[in-house]
Amino acid sequence: MHMPGHKRNPELLTMVNPYSIDITEIEGFDNLHRPEGILKSGMEDWAKIYHSRHTYCLVGGSSAGILAGISACTNRGDKVLVARNCHKSVYNAIYLNGLKPIYLYPRMIKTFGINGSITLEATKELLKREKDIKLIVITSPTYEGVVSDIEGIAEIAHRHGIPLMVDEAHGAHLGLYPGFPKGSVTQGADIVVHSIHKTLPAFTQSALLHANGSLVKEEKLLRYLSIYQSTSPSYILMAGMEQCRELLENRGEELFHSYYNLLMEFYKAAGEFKNIRLLTDNLVREEGAFGFDPSKLVLSVKGTECTGTELYEKLLNTYKIQMEMVSGDYCLGMTSIGDRKEGFDRLREALFRIDKEMSGKKDIQKDVRKDVQEERNMEFISPPVIMSCEEALNAPSESIPLSNSKGKVSAEYVYLYPPGIPLLVPGEEITEELLLKMTALKEQGLTLQGMCDFSANRIKVVD
Repeated sequence: MHMPGHKRNPELLTMVNPYSIDITEIEGFDNLHRPEGILKSGMEDWAKIYHSRHTYCLVGGSSAGILAGISACTNRGDKVLVARNCHKSVYNAIYLNGLKPIYLYPRMIKTFGINGSITLEATKELLKREKDIKLIVITSPTYEGVVSDIEGIAEIAHRHGIPLMVDEAHGAHLGLYPGFPKGSVTQGADIVVHSIHKTLPAFTQSALLHANGSLVKEEKLLRYLSIYQSTSPSYILMAGMEQCRELLENRGEELFHSYYNLLMEFYKAAGEFKNIRLLTDNLVREEGAFGFDPSKLVLSVKGTECTGTELYEKLLNTYKIQMEMVSGDYCLGMTSIGDRKEGFDRLREALFRIDKEMSGKKDIQKDVRKDVQEERNMEFISPPVIMSCEEALNAPSESIPLSNSKGKVSAEYVYLYPPGIPLLVPGEEITEELLLKMTALKEQGLTLQGMCDFSANRIKVVD
């Protein structure tokens, strides 16, 4: 129950010996950096599937598309409105282009402890307060499948003459079947990036970038795609993308229909669990989120004697089921048209057995203390920005004990994963409140990532 989306399912895709198709830009096989033949035709066919104006194949994953898209829509020093829970490639683009980020914070879905949607209200408020924003970048769906109101955000952005870029890496399947949320391409986003390898049958690193409207300069976008993509793109990956596209055209409706029915049967069965909870569209909407992608199986054990790690390890070690990710109180499974009935049946039976083994008993006082702590940990702190990310990362720095870092300017990222929102970005001041929060998180046994010191006892600060 993890990516890639082909799930190593031989019934879907077959491939000849990869060495027999590992070629370069020889006669008749086109050039990704100047497509005029078969690659151009293939990208035009992808554009028809997603109803985009232009579609470009990416062999460096969505990261290459995000770097190129942000670079194409901005100039050095520009202000950009960015969801704080964006992928690190967004932060890399901010650094490389010397951009000034203004952060949009998603609401939290507290019952599951995951990121919610970016709201229209927050977007409007920041655009009213911050002038000269040149680009808006958000992630939808999130890793856990929560989607934002892309149509509404796009309308707000375009009212201000600002392009909207959506990191839809986890949503390449959206809009391809009625049971899933609509895709961002048809909801008004100007640039959309898809990791087709995540949720569709394609090789890892296979991705697409879609460009729409007049707010994105095609010439500039093509220039940056050429910069961020290899000059020796893999024809194995491109052949795999072509095979994926042909599969969608020839059998897409059949495969999605079967897959969606299996998915809904699983959700129906999960409603009988006594202790394990499965995240649903209704649950996320109850907490103010816009919607949910049911392809993500978010299994919570909050309120039981079991932890997310214990559930994850039980599934792996006892039932030989590999999940995608684990957090404190939940683990995540990723599904696709590559999944078979056997896989859903095995997961369902394993979860019923585990659910039955759980006592479901709660230590009420422990739960109250835990809920209060989680509430505090999910509150966002906005540290003062002393210098840009670019300035901080390029400045002389030193490593000092975290306990002595109050008042210093960070020279590295600090984030808790999941949910993956940076607690601290280079150039921001390490305040007492933030230091207390990081210390509390460490004491709870949670891992702070992004620091050169993996033990998180030391932090790099601007010298």
